[in-house]
Amino acid sequence: QVQLVESGGGLVQAGGSLSLSCAASGIILALYAMGWYRQALGKQRELVATLTSSGTTNYADSVNGRFTIYRDSAKNTLYLQMNSLKPEDTAVYYCNAAYETVPDRIVYNYWGRGTQVTVSS
Repeated sequence: QVQLVESGGGLVQAGGSLSLSCAASGIILALYAMGWYRQALGKQRELVATLTSSGTTNYADSVNGRFTIYRDSAKNTLYLQMNSLKPEDTAVYYCNAAYETVPDRIVYNYWGRGTQVTVSS
């Protein structure tokens, strides 16, 4: 059974930092395309950052330069280091793992349950 469990959310003042973790079981994270997404109250879920199995990273413009996505393969855990937090970063943050088989192109897509991040002004 595949599980992604996020942790590290909480309440922080603007300008502060938080580090989110996504511990995986049932899959090998290093083989998957990983991502952090967030959903603010009343808004659609949006991409925050992605990390491919080969190590390529991509960030939303709104967090580029402030957030860093990385993984620890030994711990089978994905991280999101968030610095210089702003009130508009307030959201539930979700971890995602995706894998597409070759050549049949079967997609495996997993989500965690999310962790709340609240940034006060």
